[in-house]
Amino acid sequence: MARRRNIQLRFLAHARSGDKGDTANVGLIALEPEYYPHLVTEVTRSKVAKHFRGMVSSVERFELPNLQALNFLLHGALDGGGTISLKTDAQGKVFSTALLRMEVSVPEALARHAMKREKREG
Repeated sequence: MARRRNIQLRFLAHARSGDKGDTANVGLIALEPEYYPHLVTEVTRSKVAKHFRGMVSSVERFELPNLQALNFLLHGALDGGGTISLKTDAQGKVFSTALLRMEVSVPEALARHAMKREKREG
């Protein structure tokens, strides 16, 4: 079995987030087509729920293979939503950055490639 390494999602994807009422909507898009299968297997509903434990009531995940993306609905994340919430980020914009800080396990060779890519472009 190939050696694996934990890396942050920011090396494999970019993300956008926003609000829909009391729900934060987070899109996670693979930076390279070959990264997408790893996102599908490693960024599960349960792992995302664990990552945001205490901040959300439930998580839904949708696969968008034609876009090489995943979409997550983080229910109960916005304390009622933008117009009534007293949260600093009532529109849920920072949830994308928070998700990119989640670590996932990938093959060592993929981790090296992704981290070199970020250094070249970063």
